[in-house]
Amino acid sequence: MEDARAYEELRVGFTAAVSHELRTPLARLLALLESASLPNADRDALLAQATEEVEEMSELVDDVLFLSELESGREVVALGSTPALPVLEEVRERLVNRAENADVTMRIEAPVDVELPLRRRMLQIVVENLAENSIRYAGPGSTLTISARQGVLEVADDGQGVGENELPRLFERFYRSDRARASRGTGLGLAIVKHVVTAAGGGVEATGGPGHGLRVTCSFSMSAPS
Repeated sequence: MEDARAYEELRVGFTAAVSHELRTPLARLLALLESASLPNADRDALLAQATEEVEEMSELVDDVLFLSELESGREVVALGSTPALPVLEEVRERLVNRAENADVTMRIEAPVDVELPLRRRMLQIVVENLAENSIRYAGPGSTLTISARQGVLEVADDGQGVGENELPRLFERFYRSDRARASRGTGLGLAIVKHVVTAAGGGVEATGGPGHGLRVTCSFSMSAPS
């Protein structure tokens, strides 16, 4: 009975949070469309902004659905091991333009023989979410290093960092630090990382501080279920 009550409270809270997160881009979208109907409006610019709002909502819905699949067990997390270096290089290739636009330098450090106990898609999702978080928030002139060694994946930047009191909350759904609230993002990326890592029998920890960057360490037992 207690478990059922706790689950229902979690479900209601999550639904309310999703509704709140969708309300903001919807309000902005409505305002943009109303502005586009005014005389002398720059419709091309307003429509471009409206497209960004729709893309943000789509990203949020995708993250919510994926997290739901993880929690319901429909996404298998650990199936053997995956060589880390090819995945890290693939993520860098996918994000390098975004990193350059943010003036963030990306580095990869991983021996060719290192494997991590996640199936390829799950490893890809973890690395990409962590890298995107650093690119979005580290700040211009920062260096982002994605590294792997046996049983450990780390994504670290030497950027602005976050308050030490905020570090334990970074993996909560929809949590944003004071600095992150001014930026776009679904607020689910790090929650997804934590869920994938813990489902694979691992643990995740964030360290750093203001002006000292952010380091996220994902540690796995190599005897994780296969």
